[in-house]
Amino acid sequence: MSGTPPRPIAGGEGVGGSAPTGRRHVVVVGGGVTGLAAAHALRGGDDPPAVTVLEASGRLGGKILTTPVDGIAVDAGPDSVLARVPWGVDLLRELGLGDELVSPVQGSAYVFTRGRLRRIPEGLVLGVPADLASLARSGVLSPAGVARAGLDLVLPRSRFYGPDADSVGAVVRARFGREVAERLVDPLLGGINAGDADRLSLRASAPQLGAVASGSRSLLLALRAQQRAQRAAATATGGAAPVFVTLPGGLGRLIDALALRLRGAKVALDHPVERVERDPASGTYVVHTAGPNRRRVGADAVVLATPAPAAAAVLRDIAPAPAARLAAVPYSSVALVTLALPSSAVGHPLDASGLLVPRREGLLVTACSFGSSKWAHWARPGRVLLRVSAGRYGDERALALDDGALVDALLADLRTMLGLTGRPDEARVTRWERSFPQYEPGHLDRVAVLEAELREAAPGVALAGAAYRGVGIPACIRQGREAATAVAAHLAGRSA
Repeated sequence: MSGTPPRPIAGGEGVGGSAPTGRRHVVVVGGGVTGLAAAHALRGGDDPPAVTVLEASGRLGGKILTTPVDGIAVDAGPDSVLARVPWGVDLLRELGLGDELVSPVQGSAYVFTRGRLRRIPEGLVLGVPADLASLARSGVLSPAGVARAGLDLVLPRSRFYGPDADSVGAVVRARFGREVAERLVDPLLGGINAGDADRLSLRASAPQLGAVASGSRSLLLALRAQQRAQRAAATATGGAAPVFVTLPGGLGRLIDALALRLRGAKVALDHPVERVERDPASGTYVVHTAGPNRRRVGADAVVLATPAPAAAAVLRDIAPAPAARLAAVPYSSVALVTLALPSSAVGHPLDASGLLVPRREGLLVTACSFGSSKWAHWARPGRVLLRVSAGRYGDERALALDDGALVDALLADLRTMLGLTGRPDEARVTRWERSFPQYEPGHLDRVAVLEAELREAAPGVALAGAAYRGVGIPACIRQGREAATAVAAHLAGRSA
């Protein structure tokens, strides 16, 4: 899916630290949703700077990618936007797409545990229970596991609640025991990050949990109170809002709309950036691209909206300490396989949004979205669309398989869980290698140090994207806009 073709920059444009017109010039490195949100924000003011977006690949959008499967536009990356935070939905409305947003028609999900699919209980917050009765009825935990979870109500304040406690897995185990951590929290929260709950920062990956964990003796009671307050607020405002929304036709439409609304910014595809130089006398920058489209692009400020390893390479000459920190950010890889099948090939009812698989089950599948049940605009009589995920931190098995072997292995798991028969009519394999940054304990502190070092070494260079302060689409949009605000303030300071 694509919009108006980007207009390529001219050779040598901007050399010397400013745009050819003499206006202030900002280079945005990276044409994913973060970089496009930054460029859009920069071009939206009364006196906007000139903006050039340099994208290494041949398309815009990053992990947002929509292509047809079985005649339907299906996302090969994220398929929805979290609606309970404002930044994504607000931008969609700003772009004129707000009236088209739809929410899932199925809200519940399954988890494959204790030998079969079991419906995930109600009252969970990122996998942490706030309703013990619902937890017991679900059968997800053993009777002993339910009893251990209930001990959160009587245990004294945990030592894991101290200021140094920053492991999701450690806190959940301390309060609720091993089964809650392994069968609910790790597949739910770990699935969002393609990570391991024991190696995920509580403050960075689950701030909603971190906020109540730091100030409450019982995590369960605190979450229950939080949910009551949310229900009361929803009632006062006319009902609960959807948790997730999407666009019929795919989220590639968001990228198309952003590209069309950049208001004169130049966009160059196939322009990988290899390094940035800084002129200490003028405080301006020269951005060097590599490959056949080798260019030197002058800039008064730079937004780096790339994965951390790419940002590290770009900064190695002008900011070696921040570059080293960026290079150390761990990543995991995921393969996403979209399958088109006849409805008769699926033995289990697809009466949910999908299923999750705990790490302890040992299957290759980590999650499966029942796309044609989840989204009404994907539904067709007699047809089923499944989006199957494999790969997470510490599990690279999917990467070792070629496409055919990967599809075969995933089908074998789906036969076990869904009673699948036969072969799909179509299978699309999308590999996202080293695409999911891991927020390990202490992540936010390391990011704060990194940002402070970068401000000192390279004023006017801002970082934004999934590697820093949130992995979802809304969080990336927010970070892009914050980076735009930061570099605009830098330009204003230089002009004063």
